[in-house]
Amino acid sequence: MRVRIRLFGPFKEIAPAADGWREVPEGETVAGLLAALQREGVLPEKLLLASAVAVNQEYAQPTRILFEGDEVAILPPVSGGRP
Repeated sequence: MRVRIRLFGPFKEIAPAADGWREVPEGETVAGLLAALQREGVLPEKLLLASAVAVNQEYAQPTRILFEGDEVAILPPVSGGRP
């Protein structure tokens, strides 16, 4: 099945080829997808661990099961603002 990966911030610069459609196994989870990206060296584990993930524009837990056509956004850690 296919899901669409959307990368934001520095992830777009680090792994521009990963932004787009990707084949994943039926029943894949958010955690499984992130593990595959890390294993393949697409995105560094350190950044992935601190990132947020949204599926279809809603924040998702690692156990969230993905379905055909889902959009998976990987959002880098952010900082800044006033205390």
